[in-house]
Amino acid sequence: MSEELVEKVKEALKQVADPHMGISIVEMGLVESIEIEEKDQTIAKITIRPTNPGCMSAARMAMDARVSAEKVDGIDKAEVAVAGHMMADAITEMVNK
Repeated sequence: MSEELVEKVKEALKQVADPHMGISIVEMGLVESIEIEEKDQTIAKITIRPTNPGCMSAARMAMDARVSAEKVDGIDKAEVAVAGHMMADAITEMVNK
C-alpha cells in the first residue's frame, strides 16, 4: 500500500512547478525523497532540495508540495522538509504549521 501511495504522491507533485523555470519539481529532481508513515494517520513525508541554497521560491514550492500531497486519496497529512537551503529550518517549520 505505501509504495502505491508514494507513486500517487509523486504524481501529485508533478503538478508543482518551480515558479522560475515553469518545470515540475519532480522533473527537475528537487524531490529528494517521499516516505509514507502509517500510524493513527497516513502521513506523506517529503524532502525537497532546491538547486540553489538561496532559492527565493523554496517556501512556495514546499507549501505547494504539501497542499498537493494532502489532496491524494489515502493521505491524511503531508510534512515537507526543505534540505540544503540557507533557511531550511525556518521554511520547514513555517510550511508544516
